[in-house]
Amino acid sequence: MSPWQRVCGIADIPVLGSRRVARPRGLDVAVFRNAQDQVFALLDRCPHKGGPLSQGIVFGNSVACPLHNWTIALDDGCARQPDEGCTPRFAVRVEGGDVFLDARELAGLAVDAERPIAGPARRAARA
Repeated sequence: MSPWQRVCGIADIPVLGSRRVARPRGLDVAVFRNAQDQVFALLDRCPHKGGPLSQGIVFGNSVACPLHNWTIALDDGCARQPDEGCTPRFAVRVEGGDVFLDARELAGLAVDAERPIAGPARRAARA
């Protein structure tokens, strides 16, 4: 098995946007494209409250979490000060207009991470 898995074409990711990649186990991976056509991949979960980073606004080499506007660096997955915390980063390769992720990371990296449950659903889950 090749260590790299094709997930989409670079044209399938909007400039200053993202695309989600579903995995058999674990949360989705968000693949981002900035204005310079650089591609990054992070677990689709903000380190703060678990917001879906794939729904955030991409600017420069960062994404703003759609829940609380935390700035997360696309190159390392870490929140910018004064905020703290990181989300797992996935290796990306772009070749001939195709975007590849490391198949071993897709299968095993952060597969046990969960999205936090908030609001009334959280109270129901504890009962």
